[in-house]
Amino acid sequence: MTSLISLQKISKTFFQGSQRIEVLNLLNLEVSSGQSVAILGQSGSGKSTLLSILAGLDHPEFGSVTINGQDLSVLKQDELSHFRAQNLGIVFQQYHLMNNLTTLENVTLPLELQKAEDHETPSREALNQVGLSHRLTHFPTQLSGGECQRVAIARAIVSRPPIILADEPSGNLDDKTGREVMDLLFRLCEERQQTLILVTHNHDLASQCDRTLTLRSGKLEESRA
Repeated sequence: MTSLISLQKISKTFFQGSQRIEVLNLLNLEVSSGQSVAILGQSGSGKSTLLSILAGLDHPEFGSVTINGQDLSVLKQDELSHFRAQNLGIVFQQYHLMNNLTTLENVTLPLELQKAEDHETPSREALNQVGLSHRLTHFPTQLSGGECQRVAIARAIVSRPPIILADEPSGNLDDKTGREVMDLLFRLCEERQQTLILVTHNHDLASQCDRTLTLRSGKLEESRA
């Protein structure tokens, strides 16, 4: 089976003063279409760096990143932005919503990047799926944290990308709201047969994924059931 996501020998280092820190060390990862994969690891282990590389927002110093058959290293910046809009939905811990745009306008952004003919119908459908059809004209500052994260999920799924990347999506929410948001994300990805890569420190959330990987010493170790 061809992998939807393939990382081969990925390396990434940072410097703290004169100290060289190897965050990712010849890391490999293969993910098939439709899988949900949790990535665990201590703070500072490189989980968010790995997700940024998967999203094409950061670049490895060594190794190859292939997403949906495309080697990201050969893409120019505008090509990478277009590829990201078509293939990746990203949910951040901090929501990353535009405060000057309404809920509906925030969700239409990926469709505008793709120059889709109809922005509004899929956006309204996505917001209905996350239970926010009554909040279309509200601004992010008028929403609760849980509602903001639901908007972010709607924005991530609206263009039906094959891959959803989620970086601690419940990290800023209380336990009850966080569970509701994550249940929603899992359900939508399953219904739409989207691949989910979830970075989390929550072992209970990780256990709901098909696979659980731990980032340790720059490499991914797979947990066996």
